[in-house]
Amino acid sequence: MRTTLPAVHPAGEEPPSRSVRKPKLMEMMSTALRTRHYSRRTEEAYRHWVRRFIFFHELRHPADMAEAEINSFLANLAVEGKVSASTQNQALSALLFLYRHVLGREVGQIGDVIRARRPRQLPVVMTRDEVRSVISYLHRDKRIIATLLYGAGLRLMECLRLRVQDVDFELNQITVRNGKGAKDRITMLPRSVKPMLAEHLRRVKHLHQKDLLEGWGSVELPAALDRKYPGSPNAWNWQWVFPQERRWKNTETGRQGRHHIDESLVQRAVKEAVTLAGISKRASCHTFRHSFATHLLEAGYDIRTVQELLGHRDLKTTMVYTHVLNRGPSGIRSPVDML
Repeated sequence: MRTTLPAVHPAGEEPPSRSVRKPKLMEMMSTALRTRHYSRRTEEAYRHWVRRFIFFHELRHPADMAEAEINSFLANLAVEGKVSASTQNQALSALLFLYRHVLGREVGQIGDVIRARRPRQLPVVMTRDEVRSVISYLHRDKRIIATLLYGAGLRLMECLRLRVQDVDFELNQITVRNGKGAKDRITMLPRSVKPMLAEHLRRVKHLHQKDLLEGWGSVELPAALDRKYPGSPNAWNWQWVFPQERRWKNTETGRQGRHHIDESLVQRAVKEAVTLAGISKRASCHTFRHSFATHLLEAGYDIRTVQELLGHRDLKTTMVYTHVLNRGPSGIRSPVDML
């Protein structure tokens, strides 16, 4: 049996070290974002803007650029790209994150950069009759989702990411996990939607049991909980309230499972329902949430309560709905009507 002896090097010489591949800039960007628990959507958006910034400056490395290059990129977005102020500020946030947390350069060392002033826009709000009409043109799970968006003030992704254990039929409440700003909150479960939702969950449970019998039925869990609780991915309480109709399949491992329904399907269905209802307003899934807040304030509920239900950090964000109440111009009699 041959024994492999370690290589002998002349005295005073260091053995050749193995070359360690340095992580690329975008890999460092992803690591920095995930370490700070940014959402995957934010990660994708930030990576997108960093790539556009680099290509805009003809593949120069960001370490060789600073304030002047950032401002010229942002100015091009506004003037040539005609992007909104919020989009421009998102691009700025991505670049500032890159310089501060990846390249290790503080904002003060970069200097003043352009920060677009966001226009103050009032939210689009539907009347109660309009909400009722739009929901009537939706069917099955899309109808339940729209009812929850309006009845509980949920954002679309908050609704789609609900798990079975987040819905409490006894206490009539919904727990929103890891909402905007990585915050949890509790909102109401409308009594009128409970029978429809309970029947939907019976169908989903039957589908889950069928998946288990076929050797699948697991879902992805947040924060690596599947390693801490190995049986949880298959447990009923962790399943999505609104799962996809078809299982996804990993072509490499053969593993199958179900994710929650894709948001584009709901957005498309709501857009079609708005058209069928003959509503000329630019209504979308988020309009249900705006309508929820406005109608609660119209009914006389305290604005602090509405703020808590919506999960707003600042009361000023909630106060925008006071400007669209019927106590404004539409509640005042015009002098021309008194002639």
